[in-house]
Amino acid sequence: MQQFDFAHLTYLVILGSAILLWFVVQNRESIGKLMQQALVWVLIFVGGIAVVGLWDDIRQTVRPMQSVVSENQIELPRAPDGHYYMTAEVNGVPLRFVVDTGASQVVLSQSDARSVGIDTEELAYLGRAFTANGEVRTATIELETVEIGPVRHEDVRAVVNRGEMNGSLLGMSYLQRFSSIEITGGKLVLTR
Repeated sequence: MQQFDFAHLTYLVILGSAILLWFVVQNRESIGKLMQQALVWVLIFVGGIAVVGLWDDIRQTVRPMQSVVSENQIELPRAPDGHYYMTAEVNGVPLRFVVDTGASQVVLSQSDARSVGIDTEELAYLGRAFTANGEVRTATIELETVEIGPVRHEDVRAVVNRGEMNGSLLGMSYLQRFSSIEITGGKLVLTR
């Protein structure tokens, strides 16, 4: 197997050398320009590798994440779109919520409800909600656990929205569990 790999590598080196030699011979009058173009392609390649290698750090810088400052305080940075997002583990599954003080309840989208183990086809959509998109039907559910770092709540009442939603909402029925909600310095601070 190693001889095959060595032979294959040798073939590729010879083929690459032949192509490189052909380019040099074809462009011998403008060898400086050829070297300049080759350097540009090498820099593009190295830049691409750097972006792939540093992607997690770049993403953290562009989109700051929430931080649990202490057991009693959670800080959420304002996202570029002006909203505050919180990632919470619901029934052991991480979900990203929009913190919405205008929503009266915790509202799960159909896809988020399915991801935490709720059979959305078996729910009774008896409730109604009036949203920016009009009236939608809702089904009341109870979430076993909602965890944000060391903060854990059990038996959290929520609704599943039958309408179209891009994500889930963390409304006042959950936020009222905190003693204060403060917006300061581009952060939303929840204190227990």
